[in-house]
Amino acid sequence: MIQKIILGTYTRRISQGIYQIELDTATETLNNLTLLTEETSPTYLTKSQDDFLYSVTSREGQGGFSSYDPQNNFLNAVTEEGAAPCYVAVDEARQLVYGANYHKGELNTYKIQPDGSLAAVTSLFHKEPTGPHKNQDKAHTHYTDLTPDQRLVVCDLGTDRVYTYDVTTAGEVEEVAVYIAEPETGPRHLVFHPNKMIAYLFGELDSSVSVLAYDEADGSFTQKQKVSTLPKDFTGENGGAAIRISNDGRYLYASNRGHNSIAVYAIAEDGLQIELIQSISTEGDFPRDFALSPDNNYVVVANQNSDNLTLYRRDNENGLLSMLQKDVFAPEAVCVYFE
Repeated sequence: MIQKIILGTYTRRISQGIYQIELDTATETLNNLTLLTEETSPTYLTKSQDDFLYSVTSREGQGGFSSYDPQNNFLNAVTEEGAAPCYVAVDEARQLVYGANYHKGELNTYKIQPDGSLAAVTSLFHKEPTGPHKNQDKAHTHYTDLTPDQRLVVCDLGTDRVYTYDVTTAGEVEEVAVYIAEPETGPRHLVFHPNKMIAYLFGELDSSVSVLAYDEADGSFTQKQKVSTLPKDFTGENGGAAIRISNDGRYLYASNRGHNSIAVYAIAEDGLQIELIQSISTEGDFPRDFALSPDNNYVVVANQNSDNLTLYRRDNENGLLSMLQKDVFAPEAVCVYFE
């Protein structure tokens, strides 16, 4: 069986845009890297259920999102002055696209048009006090996506906060709750348990995973546990990056940039406790993103600085990873998306 994977990249050195690579499950190898379309630093991307592609873009000093039809034909770009966003998510029910802009501390909302292109709706700035870390000089919105009850959740690395918003069908947002993390956590990304009202928050600055209970009544989060993603004897620099959860909700995965590893956790039956069961090398430098295959049998890691992908087999019973292939060329890859 051939599974297709889309790769988002930086285009600072050798990359030309958005790439595709194939995972052959018969041979358990990654093959046939091809350039899907030229694009300037498409560092994060996703697809809608209708197979439209939405990608971060940087164009002549402006940043925003590009849209592509199912045949990868360019539809439009919605940009504004300044740095590009760092995250994109699709809201199928409301036909919206959300963007997080790290450099501006913005939450951006766009309406999906009948032809699949985008139109800007609104931008929201976070003005709360920032954290004490040197990288918390201002608000740094890093993630925005939906909660299980279809609210919008936003991680802000600069303010050490996780915001919850109600959203109208037109894309207007209203804040309903704010979770304040411990100082210098640097909330980057989170994932929800597939069948429990529990989220797992990755702190970039302190390399931590926080287990958060989510209250549907008011959109608030409450911390239940916080653990490190690093070995106790590690003294080098590290930044948390991506976090994923298995389809069955039994295992959690987090990537470390610096330690260059994937931390694997077993999740307790109630979802409120996690335990480290493996730390495995990514066989490259700066694993900014990774993804589990739809069947959860494989994991693909993108190592940004070493321009390579690493492929692992995943044991569905015990959650452990075993390396199958490394040194698979992928220029400046920073986003992994299974089609």
